Amino acid sequence: MSLLSIILTLIVVGILLWLVNSYIPMDGKIKNILNVVVVIAVVLWLLQAFGVLGALNGVTVS
Repeated sequence: MSLLSIILTLIVVGILLWLVNSYIPMDGKIKNILNVVVVIAVVLWLLQAFGVLGALNGVTVS
């Protein structure tokens, strides 16, 4: 994965999160939970993209 595609993906995710936070009326607690989930998912994705975190193919959510 190229650095340009990583940066573009981060920009798109950031804009989408900003749009959701700005234009969809939600309780503050739900917005905080959404922001935390998105940040954790992006950090895990970045760690996997840079090879710090191994492949997440074997991870299952039950």
